[in-house]
Amino acid sequence: MTSHGKQSSGPGDQPIAPPESVRIGTDVREQLITMKRRTGVMNWNVLCRWALCRSLAEPTAPAAVPSGGDTAVEMTWKTFAGPAGDIYWWLVKQRTKELGLPLDEHTLNGQLRAHIVRGTQYLVGDANMRDTPDLVALVG
Repeated sequence: MTSHGKQSSGPGDQPIAPPESVRIGTDVREQLITMKRRTGVMNWNVLCRWALCRSLAEPTAPAAVPSGGDTAVEMTWKTFAGPAGDIYWWLVKQRTKELGLPLDEHTLNGQLRAHIVRGTQYLVGDANMRDTPDLVALVG
């Protein structure tokens, strides 16, 4: 794969790196504020990681999220993903592949955003999500 959005065809091609930054729109920002109040988790990046994982746990594809919309929260990939960045990016690529979608830069970045959006909606919409132990219980 190339960094120019073209799908790779051979094993010698360069893999697509994660985006330099993760951008979240105003609607998701408002949901993250609600989650911060409920859980006490004060960092956007941590909540966005939980949202990504929550969405990836679903067998269906998330709805497409238009790119280029408003940006209310922006963080670098390193801030978003922390030391597990390679794992998060691999999970996004693996799910994209499972869904039969092209493994190009545009699609992968779109899937990342879509999973964060859907996961945030699931977390904020869960009436049982009242505090940090409820968030942690998702993995149990």
